[in-house]
Amino acid sequence: MTQMAESQTSHALVDGPRSAGELRWQVRELVEEWRADGRYRPRPDAWLRSFDLDFSKALAGRGLIGMTWPKSFGGGECTAVDRFVVTEELLRAGAPVAAHWIGDRQIGPSILRHGNPRLQEEILPRITSGELVFCLGMSEPTAGSDLAAVKTSARKVQGGWRVSGRKTWTSNAHKASHAYLLARTSVEGRKHRGLSEFIVDMQEPGVTVSPIVDMSGEHHFNEFTLEDVFVPDHYLIGECGNGWSQVVEQLSFERGGPERVLTTYPLLASALAALAGSEDRGLHRELGMLVARLATLRRLGMEIARSLDEGMPSIARAATLKLLGNAFETDVIDFARKVVGDPEGERLYRESLLASPGFSIRGGASDVLLSIIAKQVASA
Repeated sequence: MTQMAESQTSHALVDGPRSAGELRWQVRELVEEWRADGRYRPRPDAWLRSFDLDFSKALAGRGLIGMTWPKSFGGGECTAVDRFVVTEELLRAGAPVAAHWIGDRQIGPSILRHGNPRLQEEILPRITSGELVFCLGMSEPTAGSDLAAVKTSARKVQGGWRVSGRKTWTSNAHKASHAYLLARTSVEGRKHRGLSEFIVDMQEPGVTVSPIVDMSGEHHFNEFTLEDVFVPDHYLIGECGNGWSQVVEQLSFERGGPERVLTTYPLLASALAALAGSEDRGLHRELGMLVARLATLRRLGMEIARSLDEGMPSIARAATLKLLGNAFETDVIDFARKVVGDPEGERLYRESLLASPGFSIRGGASDVLLSIIAKQVASA
């Protein structure tokens, strides 16, 4: 459906079926309304750095959070492809989506797959309403991409668990209501065993959040410590000791979305506008290569979404998308350096450049991704 045809589509009911065109139109309408009011400005890396809980609640009011989840939990029972369409539009617009991104992208789906009924009923409707903000308690000072090396421990007590440890590089922990936590519940056997997944209320006594300011001067990273923090029994996700297989599955949600390709899209759009009218064939050829790569990566992302609709998380394909997508995002910055010149383009270039060192690390370093891909090929 063309953009013009999409823009002529009337609103659909939140609880009714919506075409891809209708979904795109609803996102574009909300984004333009907020931009016209000066309530946000497009920026790269928006899914981590652009936080506005009111914007997330506005999306929730349109049924655009938890879209694939059951209606009994506030979801829309849409397809993963539908969700891909919405997230793609939000990222293209550089919209302030960080408040709901983690909960919607991976924590909700993990709870749906493995959580007990009480946990599902308590958490999922509050994610779809935009009430809860999640952060990820995965990496530690001595365990980055090697998550099997985590040392944060959880010991069983009456009615729950007591958790102690440190988590780092935790985006928006200072604004989060809850954290996903990977912790060790046993030290016996191989390090991949004995891990379990939990939800932690960030308001519990013993949780301390310390800021990590990045080289741009921004604060969205944090380290947080847990000192004998109580976690109730029903906040355990899935089976005790089955955390490794569950987190590997969860990472396919984290690595396989359009945010691994479109982080620098606002800069690409600015560069495209700056190049208009130029007769430099070399730059146009370079731009054409970028557009071709973007189309290929987008197709891969859609294939991953279709696999999710079939109930088959694409771990290796998600790793491939992240690996190739991060390289694409960095190449966009290199290209934009040659063409942008207006203040807005320079702002987007500066913000993209300062964010770029994290592209190839967060969600799994490149060598880890290559290992996942190689193992998949070897077993095929």
